[in-house]
Amino acid sequence: MNDNIVILKRQIRFLLAFFIGGLIISGATAIPVYDELKIIMSLLPPGNIISGWFQRIHTALAAVQTNYPFLLYGYDWLAFGHFAIAVAFIGPVKDPVKNIWVVEFGMIACALIIPYAFACSVFRGIPLGWTLIDCSFGVIGIIPLLICRKKIMQLEKLEQQDKLNLIF
Repeated sequence: MNDNIVILKRQIRFLLAFFIGGLIISGATAIPVYDELKIIMSLLPPGNIISGWFQRIHTALAAVQTNYPFLLYGYDWLAFGHFAIAVAFIGPVKDPVKNIWVVEFGMIACALIIPYAFACSVFRGIPLGWTLIDCSFGVIGIIPLLICRKKIMQLEKLEQQDKLNLIF
């Protein structure tokens, strides 16, 4: 096997591992949201816009935690969605060329985060800064996927050339 093929596969796997790790971490942090928020509140200096927004969220989550804990089940399903999507990326780790569609699906999902976040934030009264943070997940996530897709296309060409070399 061509050394360039080995190098490209290693690079693709690294990018996919980074993306999968991001999905898993992002999903895992959705589960203990109430406790995480308490930690964030303890680190923020009181009396500014950011701490005021987090205090509002904390007050709402405290009411939900006390009176309607079943609503937090939505966060559990949010986490599950992240985990399930991460599992889909095992396909391109195993066979990047055959499963490039998963990478393209991920790129589409990252791009759709932006209009979705802006549309939903209007209905939910979410501040612009928070919406931009949500959009950053799509912007940051699409970068390794774009690089990965380019490398998969290079890999496909190299593998085709390698097969032709074996024939002749």
